[in-house]
Amino acid sequence: MEDNTNGPKPGEISIELTDETAQGTYSNLAVITHSHAEFVIDFVRVMPGMPKAPVKSRVILTPEHAKRLMGALQENITKYEAQHGKINSSEDNNPPIPMGFGGPTFQA
Repeated sequence: MEDNTNGPKPGEISIELTDETAQGTYSNLAVITHSHAEFVIDFVRVMPGMPKAPVKSRVILTPEHAKRLMGALQENITKYEAQHGKINSSEDNNPPIPMGFGGPTFQA
């Protein structure tokens, strides 16, 4: 039998990852918009030769959580580069970001 005494402690959250979510969703473009109350990140999959690029996932964050995400990404990029070398971020290698792409901008 499984011992359930090692569950989350008071104040902790038990995070559940379903099999479907664990598969992940590929995205090669993120479009970020914001209002005074929230940040909206649309993760898009752009494929060569395809006239449309579908939004594969949308994440809506409070400004505080968006700032925490930015810090967590920066921390992980720093750790990644320490282990694997600098990530090339040359503008020459990145496709242009389509303006007005994916629908209306948000205002709240």
